[in-house]
Amino acid sequence: MFADKRDTTRRFFIEVWRKHLAKTPLEPLESMILDVLLMHPEYQQMLQPDVVDKDFLPEMGETNPFLHLGLHIAIREQLSTDRPAGIRTVYQALRAKARDVHELEHKILECLAETLWLAQRNNTLPDEQAYLAQLKRLL
Repeated sequence: MFADKRDTTRRFFIEVWRKHLAKTPLEPLESMILDVLLMHPEYQQMLQPDVVDKDFLPEMGETNPFLHLGLHIAIREQLSTDRPAGIRTVYQALRAKARDVHELEHKILECLAETLWLAQRNNTLPDEQAYLAQLKRLL
């Protein structure tokens, strides 16, 4: 079941890139994904159907481009819904100090990834307050 969701998500990213290259109109979610894809030229050549089944192993020094891109999208969704409550305010304060939005997203992404990893390790829901506290420490 997890693999199917993973494969579906990967195929969606690949399809967004294909539509971009073909200059096909995009839906709003596809446009958000394209914005993130355009920020990562190092991943664009990987957006091929043959990577749908590929495992990216951190112990082999590999970065999972789909996980990385997905975390960027998760951050943008968090900001659009202000969930966890208060993230938008913290982000605006961080953004006021940031020189580069992409670099800022990477700092937030690290906090989000750690929060998700801890939740998975502890078999709990992500601790939203701990996540917000991490983000506030970036100020």
